[in-house]
Amino acid sequence: QVQLVETGGGLVQAGGSLRLTCAASELILGLNVVGWYRQAPGRQRELVGEIDSGGSTKYSDSVKGRFTISRDNAKNTVYLQMNSLKPDDAAVYYCHSDRLELTGGRWGYDFWGRGTQVTVSS
Repeated sequence: QVQLVETGGGLVQAGGSLRLTCAASELILGLNVVGWYRQAPGRQRELVGEIDSGGSTKYSDSVKGRFTISRDNAKNTVYLQMNSLKPDDAAVYYCHSDRLELTGGRWGYDFWGRGTQVTVSS
């Protein structure tokens, strides 16, 4: 099955840290640009940051300096390290890849995971 699976969400106190993981299933051989997005209740989904295949990163102003995205291409896994968490960071966090290299010479596009919930208590 072709999947991106986010894990690592949970409940944390304000000021704490969490590390989210976005893991690609076995049928996915490679990921191109991977973005982390979040969506809080009643709000639009927003881009938190992204990392390209070479490891270059971009972040939204709201998380710059607190969140770090990294990737392990050998494991087809992308991480989101979140430090100094605030109540406003509470949301469902999703990973997204613009292009996936699949087995059998196929390609997938615009692929989302199902999300992981992050709750930050004040």
